[in-house]
Amino acid sequence: MQTTLSPATDASMTPRDRQLLARTPYAQASVPEQYLRHIVDYPRKEQPGTILVDTDARYLYYVLPEGKAIRYGVAVGEEAMAFSGVARVGRLAEWPDWIPTADIQARLGPYPARVAGGPANPLGARAIYLYSGNKDTLYRIHGTNQPEYIGQAISSGCIRMRNEDVIDLYDRVKLNSTVVVLPPGQSTQAGAGAGWRG
Repeated sequence: MQTTLSPATDASMTPRDRQLLARTPYAQASVPEQYLRHIVDYPRKEQPGTILVDTDARYLYYVLPEGKAIRYGVAVGEEAMAFSGVARVGRLAEWPDWIPTADIQARLGPYPARVAGGPANPLGARAIYLYSGNKDTLYRIHGTNQPEYIGQAISSGCIRMRNEDVIDLYDRVKLNSTVVVLPPGQSTQAGAGAGWRG
């Protein structure tokens, strides 16, 4: 298994991104090296442009041509609340507002009815909205204001990324791209069905 640490680049960051991320209300987390962005071998058969989330391993893969992928570390949903299956990218948003669902209000609130986009917003710098057909699943791939949780199963079901990583992914992904979220127990890692180390 060959992995190459992908050079950190802020080339895809807009002036607004730089301004907002320079003033984050949270501490910069030290994310373990394995969860930083890497270019990796990718022997699975998904088409380039597909996103695959390995829930167990806490990795998101953006499939590239020629058997490669960009691997990002993510935080995933707690098992009872996590999405799994196949979806499509139905919407893309920069610095989105967050509208907490009734379920989140009941479990974790109270929150305001709408939290404006910005560095304190739980959706972070970008949101990739997962749809099933024409219906919003209410699950997202998004940035975070809690980067210290990357590599853990902690969220209310969404897939969280470091803000710099979700900006990088957002600039690559296209509307209607396929998103595959493997259920627990279906990891691409060694010991799982494919015997593949990602």
